[in-house]
Amino acid sequence: MLSTYFRLSENNTTVRTEVVAGVTTFLTMAYIIFVNPMILSEAGMDRGAVFVATCLAAAIGTAIMGLYANYPVALAPGMGLNAYFTYGVVQGLGHSWQVALGAVFISGVLFLILSILPVREYIINSIPRTLKMAISAGIGLFLGIIALRNAGIVVDHPATLVTLGDVTAPAAMLAIAGFAVMVALDYHRVPGALIIAILLVTGAGILLGVSEPGGIFSLPPSLAPTFLQMDIAGAFEVGLVTIVFAFLFVDLFDTAGTLVGVAHRAGMLDEAGRLPRVGRALFADSTATLAGAALGTSTTTSYIESAAGIKAGGRTGLTAVVVALLFLCALFLSPLAGTVPAYATAPALLFVACLMTRGLTEVDWEDVTEYTPAVVTALTMPLTFSIANGIAFGFITYAAIKLLSGRVRDVSPAVLILAIAFIIKFAVL
Repeated sequence: MLSTYFRLSENNTTVRTEVVAGVTTFLTMAYIIFVNPMILSEAGMDRGAVFVATCLAAAIGTAIMGLYANYPVALAPGMGLNAYFTYGVVQGLGHSWQVALGAVFISGVLFLILSILPVREYIINSIPRTLKMAISAGIGLFLGIIALRNAGIVVDHPATLVTLGDVTAPAAMLAIAGFAVMVALDYHRVPGALIIAILLVTGAGILLGVSEPGGIFSLPPSLAPTFLQMDIAGAFEVGLVTIVFAFLFVDLFDTAGTLVGVAHRAGMLDEAGRLPRVGRALFADSTATLAGAALGTSTTTSYIESAAGIKAGGRTGLTAVVVALLFLCALFLSPLAGTVPAYATAPALLFVACLMTRGLTEVDWEDVTEYTPAVVTALTMPLTFSIANGIAFGFITYAAIKLLSGRVRDVSPAVLILAIAFIIKFAVL
């Protein structure tokens, strides 16, 4: 039955291979069940409820991806978007987390509509690769400064805005050591390098008395504090338009980029380099975002860590189904998730930041009209603590530089319209 439904023979794989690939993918991305509740709890959300929402949203989205789209791609609340949710929208702009969830839900509805309409490929292809790579890198830098702050390595300063913290403090030293171990484990291709390092730092912190020990297993916490708490009406305020757009934009292009990148590694692209069943894959992603917002978590998106499972031989949706089942099993690890401190998850944030920032290497550094908008985009995100501002400055800068340089053909109608819209937003709102 499994072979027939998932077309295992057609994809030159077996049930055993798919199961191993699913376990590999889960171990590679399981750090999110510790990191996401920690980040969203700083927005005032119940940490236990967010933990449950994280596991359920990941399980639902990944199961749909596997059963409906038949791709070995796993989904979970996206890194960067969860940080923007807490530090940009809630703490930075002063909106409630309920309104922020409403914005995530609306972005999911828009994403679902785009997934169904035939214009989805035009929208994806109309945005220059430079801006796509710069946005990814900017989110990486955004995560990086948050990681350093959570570890106490970077602190605020009245004269210089930021300065070096006390790196001899136990929490900072543990975070630094954890990051080094994490990178070394990843270099040696150890599955689950991030989660192993997180648990090692947590254990070391408990032994040294830096943090308090907790349990490991228990029944899942109540989901009630976050379930269906999104304020959709509040998210329709004019000032939140760019926030909704930021959630939508990053989710759309992050998903498209992840799907194409993972499919390319697995040899799943057709002769024209296109992804078969792309509509189904985008439908799975948008549905996961809707479910996640309803459950109580930030935008759920496809994970590039799925490439680890593909490297282990995963070729069909059975890999994703295995990951979904493991996320359901993880529901019983809530005490452990509550025990993990911020300094233990900081190395994971910094590691993901390094992975995302390397997107700048794909920018054309010989063309000044390409690399200057990229740098502006990437720098604006961490320095304004806002993904939306980075996207806005990126589009405005790209369009202005290209037009003034006489490179009109490089500016698609979509880019020009968005650049004008962002200028109006800054001028009026």
